[in-house]
Amino acid sequence: MSNTLQYWQEKAASLSIEARAFIDGQYVESESGATRPTFNPANGDKLADVVSCTPADADRAIASAKAVFEAGTWADLAPAERKAVMVRWAQLIEENLEEIALLETLDVGKPIADTTGVDVPSAVRTIRWTGEAIDKIYEEISPTGHDSLALVQRLPLGVVAAIVPWNFPLSTTAWKLAPSIAAGNSVILKPASNTPLTALRIAALAKEAGLPDGVLQVLPGPGGSLGSHLATHMDIDGLTFTGSTPVGKQLMEYSGQSNLKRTFLELGGKSPNIVFADADLDKAATMAAMAVFYNGGQTCTAGTRLIVEKSVADEFVAKVIEATKGWVPGNPLDPESSMGPMVDEGQFNTVADYVAIGKGEGATLAYGGEQVMSETGGYYHTPTIFTGVTNDMRIAQEEIFGPVMSVITFETEEEAVQIANDSIFGLAGAVWSNNINVAHRVARKVRVGTMGINNYFGGDITVPFGGFKQSGNGRDKSMHAFDDYTELKTTWIEFS
Repeated sequence: MSNTLQYWQEKAASLSIEARAFIDGQYVESESGATRPTFNPANGDKLADVVSCTPADADRAIASAKAVFEAGTWADLAPAERKAVMVRWAQLIEENLEEIALLETLDVGKPIADTTGVDVPSAVRTIRWTGEAIDKIYEEISPTGHDSLALVQRLPLGVVAAIVPWNFPLSTTAWKLAPSIAAGNSVILKPASNTPLTALRIAALAKEAGLPDGVLQVLPGPGGSLGSHLATHMDIDGLTFTGSTPVGKQLMEYSGQSNLKRTFLELGGKSPNIVFADADLDKAATMAAMAVFYNGGQTCTAGTRLIVEKSVADEFVAKVIEATKGWVPGNPLDPESSMGPMVDEGQFNTVADYVAIGKGEGATLAYGGEQVMSETGGYYHTPTIFTGVTNDMRIAQEEIFGPVMSVITFETEEEAVQIANDSIFGLAGAVWSNNINVAHRVARKVRVGTMGINNYFGGDITVPFGGFKQSGNGRDKSMHAFDDYTELKTTWIEFS
């Protein structure tokens, strides 16, 4: 029954949505009384009037977070005790999978098959794995002389602000919350203003799991006033952000203008997906379509620059177009839908604008490029493929954050690498070749944080994720994520 459109429509009709902020362990209104509506991008219907927090609300939350940190209520617990709470939290999210997946689908427009099969399970695994890891991190004794002992400890930063994006609200939130909370920090979470619902829901589950009041606070609100207030606040010790490169740069400036809070950024991408003539072209074509059109192209790692060896370009593009026919925008509550709408009207207009730019630059529109299902009131856009693209075109250089693929050709290995690296970004990419030497040479030379060989979107919680160049710094996921949320402290002891 849960695999039907009717089931999810009925469940959505009876869903209770929590739209208040979560401060000091309680759902509360903003001191100002302000709210902001959040809308279902599939039909334009209002979902809820969500509390819109102000700097005054943030100050209250930060004071609570700082007090609980300094009291050691959470930070001083033994790692095994923190682990037990984290694992229980993951279990509660898993037990409420359908409700949380539905909230994500309604708020973001993600297909329900993705939220139930990918987004919620991914968040559960992130929190569970990270919680399990926290009591397995050993500290150090350095190699000193016989008359001294040097201890190197890993201590929590203090109060951390986490600002997360709208494209993967739950998954990215888990990437930030799991290591920062597990390490003993208190966290102020600011979800994207248009997609706050799952963050608000899992906060109550964290409390139910045993997380002390004040350790996790969720403040929905505008990025401009609320986000800048958090980034400049003198009692915020660390800041983690996933979002656009321009905003990331501004947050880094705020760090310098305030207390030099440690700031870690996962930013934009224009990822190269390189296909050599000797590759398995059928598999590469299937994955090339997924690399761009999954989540409607609203993915920072999307392989939007398809860089193909010229000798097979026509053949390969035909295969990609055939694979793209399986990516059809549809009602995200339908388990058969592979694509939902753009997240809102603004993002839809951005995609439409870039389609016009591509045409104006002289690229050939080979597939799609149009609005569909306008009668629903939703923001649906077809998968779009441009051929005849050169790497200096705007559609090849600028992050569109939509279902738009630019096909660029190359003739030599060196040219493929040069094109791939000719970007301000360096987040992700892939190379397809059955020649192990070529595949490894190219993978090593392309300057990105994650590179696939004969796969795209490879990786799990055990490996770090982040970018080179203007795609950011720091790393989410894996044991390396703890580096972002801890300080190293040396204690030197001399024997008398």
